[in-house]
Amino acid sequence: MNQLDFSGRHAVITGAATGLGYGIAERLLASGGQVTIWDRNLDAARKAASALGASAFAVGVDVAQEASVAKAVAATLAHHPRIDALVNSAGITGPNAKVWDYPVDAWREVIEINLHGLFICCREIVPHMRSQGYGRIVNIASVAGKDGNPNASAYSASKAAVIALTKSLGKELADTDVRVNCVTPAAVKTAIFDQMSPEHIAFMLSKIPMGRFGTVQEVAAMVGWLCTEDCSFSTGAVFDLSGGRSTY
Repeated sequence: MNQLDFSGRHAVITGAATGLGYGIAERLLASGGQVTIWDRNLDAARKAASALGASAFAVGVDVAQEASVAKAVAATLAHHPRIDALVNSAGITGPNAKVWDYPVDAWREVIEINLHGLFICCREIVPHMRSQGYGRIVNIASVAGKDGNPNASAYSASKAAVIALTKSLGKELADTDVRVNCVTPAAVKTAIFDQMSPEHIAFMLSKIPMGRFGTVQEVAAMVGWLCTEDCSFSTGAVFDLSGGRSTY
């Protein structure tokens, strides 16, 4: 493992009780930092924080609800005076279905969590980063946001919007020391696979030239670097982790 320098820094990571968020928390802790896990399952967040050690703290939050996010920011800042990095990792896939068969309520839920929730978290935390004169924001998008996976229209659309939001916010903050970037992984085998059909999982694997899924540790390594001071001239950018799938 290459050593990253996150010493003395503190990150908020959404959806970090499990999966990518948890792996990113591990990497940032190993890099000398502190983390606050935001998750809508507070019990799971507390268990994750306990497993991660004394430098991890847990807060329950529904990222799709403005009042809940505002309350989580207050609770986080009461425990730690700074939020140096925000990693927006919370997300769901939604069902696998054709557009004409896609349940409207399921569509709304995917957009609410994957896009609206990310927007609210940025909206609440960016003013704090601006006032302290420093910040790093990393949004977890997906190669599906570039390619548009069949039978995953809501997920693909939400992640395409995350890419665009990243570019917009990066430009808006370019005259500050707050950097905003996103990563676009191909499929990484985590508990989120439980939300997908076996056919869709096989389709995603077939698109990866390396012939394997990514690992949590590979994503955490890139996200970890994007959270550090070394990421100083990249903003509004898209970083691929696609095993050769991405063509642009």
